[in-house]
Amino acid sequence: MAENKFEKILWNSRYVVLISVILSIISSIIMFLLGGWDIIQAIISKNALFNENINNNNELLFQIISSIDLFLIGIVLLIFGFGVYELFISEIEFAKNKFTDSTLKIKSLDQLKNKIIKVIIIVLIVKFFEKVLKLSHNFTTPDDLILFSLSILAICVGYYLINRN
Repeated sequence: MAENKFEKILWNSRYVVLISVILSIISSIIMFLLGGWDIIQAIISKNALFNENINNNNELLFQIISSIDLFLIGIVLLIFGFGVYELFISEIEFAKNKFTDSTLKIKSLDQLKNKIIKVIIIVLIVKFFEKVLKLSHNFTTPDDLILFSLSILAICVGYYLINRN
């Protein structure tokens, strides 16, 4: 009798993960809103819609790529929230028949980890591109361009190796 009560309490303690699910989804929404707001501000501040000056394009591109980071982090948080819910609480019935092979459908902790790692790697690639864009005015010698090309090749090879399975 006491063992059954303890096991019921133990089983119901899994609902503590709802804190991380709710906060992850809220954080994801906030990241999407911030990313969108940053893009709108970049377009308005650079007067990109009506400005024919090409010199502003590099800075506008840098600001938009910075915003993409926010979207990607929002995606990580969304995948995490959905994954933890499906692993610990219940499969989402609404999505069961509508999305048979969705990114948000998680069947194991390893699958959740792998999906999050892949998105984080994409975030790092975008961050790298953002840094290179900021430093591109310093590329003055052929050696700079060769090193830049080799770093992009290394990223591509790494991404290929991760997605190979």
